[in-house]
Amino acid sequence: MHAIRVRAFGGPEALTLEDIQVPELTSGHVMVRVHAAGVNPVDTYIRTGTHAIKPVLPYTPGTDMAGVVEATGEGVSSWKPGDRVYADGVGLTSGTYADFVVCEASHMHRLPDRVSFAQGAALGVPYATAWRALFRHGQTRPGETVLVHGASGGVGTAAVQIARAHGCRVIGTAGTPEGLALAGDQGAHVMINHRNTGYEAAVTEATGGRGVDVVLEMLANVNLDRDLELVARGGRVVVIGNRGRIEIDPRKMMRNDVTISGLMIFNASEDELAGIHAGIGAGLENGSLQPVVGRELPLAEAANAHVAVMEAGALGKIVLLP
Repeated sequence: MHAIRVRAFGGPEALTLEDIQVPELTSGHVMVRVHAAGVNPVDTYIRTGTHAIKPVLPYTPGTDMAGVVEATGEGVSSWKPGDRVYADGVGLTSGTYADFVVCEASHMHRLPDRVSFAQGAALGVPYATAWRALFRHGQTRPGETVLVHGASGGVGTAAVQIARAHGCRVIGTAGTPEGLALAGDQGAHVMINHRNTGYEAAVTEATGGRGVDVVLEMLANVNLDRDLELVARGGRVVVIGNRGRIEIDPRKMMRNDVTISGLMIFNASEDELAGIHAGIGAGLENGSLQPVVGRELPLAEAANAHVAVMEAGALGKIVLLP
């Protein structure tokens, strides 16, 4: 089968297309023919060798995918060949940038017919991250106001949709007219360009001076200290993304009893993941969640996908098509 391999940590050029053996199907697992593989910023961090997750070389990148069950291992009764599924990013024996993957049966989830394979590849990390950030870390309740930074990206669009479906008022930021329009299309009530000097005043104005209840932060090294000025009393800031160090003033936290928490979806427990994907599945079924795919690239262009996913102004999810 074809697969992207990394034989030495480094830049995008470390991603090469190779012919390798199909992974072995074992008891309790399913083999899936990949129709689309999702590309996430974390994939690029792992590729450099600087991330907390450091796979043994050589390895195949990727945790997100959607496809069709090819075969089932001994003891698997929950799936049959031909079922449409997506992966939650756990239980994989190899990465998803490949023609086939083998995964524990319990970490595959049903993909409704109304959802494309490319959309299914946008679910594992982005939607689960957004869900966990909103409800586990953010303790978000209906009627609260949520500020989603980077509301036009993969996690951002997911967060806007989920928060809106949960009965929240949503303020989304983006850096381009296209990104602002996309955030609005996904349900944001207020769209603000975070590249504008003094955009914080627009956030404060949108809340009548009260501040937001929850901030989902995609670039903490730039925004975190500013976020602390935008939250209401008892507000929560959830750090989802970060690319460097930052200095903050703790007095801003103390003034309004603000809580800051960090999140990595790979820390979620088995039970937590099951609950998250039960909720996501319901949203897919009723149409309230509709993943946005910004670009589809051939598997061989994985290096270009890793460049694109780190560029400012990305819209929705980038997926690879084997």
